[in-house]
Amino acid sequence: MTAAAFDLQATIARLFVYPVKSCAGVELPEALLTETGLEFDRAWMVVDANNEFVTQRELPRMALIRPQLKHMEMVLRAPGMLALHIAFDRVEQPVRVKVWKDEVAAYDMGDIAAQWFSDFLSEPGRPQKLRLARFDPEHKRLSNLQWTGGIEAQNQFADGFALLVASEASLAELNEKLLAAGHAAVGIERFRPNIVLAGIEAQDEDRLETMHIATGEGEARLQPVKPCSRCPIPDIDPATGVATPEVGDMLRTWRQNARVDGAITFGMNAIVIEGVEHMLKVGQPVGANYRFE
Repeated sequence: MTAAAFDLQATIARLFVYPVKSCAGVELPEALLTETGLEFDRAWMVVDANNEFVTQRELPRMALIRPQLKHMEMVLRAPGMLALHIAFDRVEQPVRVKVWKDEVAAYDMGDIAAQWFSDFLSEPGRPQKLRLARFDPEHKRLSNLQWTGGIEAQNQFADGFALLVASEASLAELNEKLLAAGHAAVGIERFRPNIVLAGIEAQDEDRLETMHIATGEGEARLQPVKPCSRCPIPDIDPATGVATPEVGDMLRTWRQNARVDGAITFGMNAIVIEGVEHMLKVGQPVGANYRFE
């Protein structure tokens, strides 16, 4: 991969995985690329009594649940709770769970995990009966073929695609507008990206063809396929779990996207084309050409 071959050159500035869907992310210096995105990303999901997924949209305190990935286990911590240890190599009974319109095969993670999530996420007058499920790796959940151009691209419990790509410049543009309006700047964590790019202009990630990443194992290729439509989650402060409207209100002033019927977008959903089992690392160069439509 030669830099001169591309319209623009970027670098990977930050990498995040979100082991439990809608809980806090884990920032990593490197992450293994798999068929479904970064290793351990959205591998677990909290479900309700009907085995349907729950998120910060309904339970904003999920933002306060902080995973830590260790050698053989995930450790979950939350204010006022003892740590919950989840072994990577242990599951309990099979279960079918729903994420959006998809019903997928998973494994229940047992009564201790269920009680932990139920206790922390219940509020006075709003008891929760929740369980933790792990994605069954034998199950193939495909992204929308209309957006992938017919490519059978897999993901786990993500909303719909393997990866989310954003840029430092796009966040800086938003923060400039927020500060000018008298609001506080926000962190990229609100937008839950997997890959944050440095060295490109604001919103350039919206206009990229295939991303070519130089890794130690060879070239990895990721394809941005769909602008990421934004729900109310970016309004939730990940440090407090409290929602205020200024981020969403500001995005609505200039981020309506005709490609998704005028929805508010920030960042691009991407799929894995090549590079499974390659290690993505902060600092790696990324080359891409502009997409013209």
